[in-house]
This record gives sequence, structure tokens and C-alpha cells, in this order.
Amino acid sequence: MLHTVSHSFYQFDSAALLNTVTPNDVILLLQDGVTMAMAQNEALIQLKQSGAMLYALREDVAARGLLSLITSDIELVDFQGFVDLTAAHYPQMTW
Repeated sequence: MLHTVSHSFYQFDSAALLNTVTPNDVILLLQDGVTMAMAQNEALIQLKQSGAMLYALREDVAARGLLSLITSDIELVDFQGFVDLTAAHYPQMTW
């Protein structure tokens, strides 16, 4: 399953996300969700503990001036990468 997260960790039911995600899932951070990809924040620590693969949309990271703050644990993808993740991981859940 692909989980797309477009909100800050504190603006949605993050506990539900963490209870739903499995190690076989993929999490794509986009829009304000990319703030969770910054190194050394509690949200990132919790997301990494889920075992899911973590990605962030490069354009949204750059638009927020966060490129230098993103941890190396997060793979940055472009819009084509977003499409590829969507095609490869069905169904999709939006948070």
C-alpha cells in the first residue's frame, strides 16, 4: 500500500497512520508532509520504526527550502517517481 502524507504530523491522525503502516508499505511525504523528513524529529523517528520505505517529493521539499535539512534515510523523488510509486503500490491511502 502507498500512504501519501500531505499534512504536518500534528495535523492529522498520525496514530492511525502508524497503526496502519506495515513494513511492506511505502510512505510518500508531499506538500506540508515533507516537514517530517527533516533529520532528528520525533515524527521521522516514529515513521522509521514502522519499517515502511520512506520517500519525499523533491519539488515540495525544495519549495519549502528544506533540501539541506532532509535526512539521508528519505529518498527524494520527482513527479515521475510519484507516478511510479502510485503504479507500483496499490491501493493508496491519503493522510
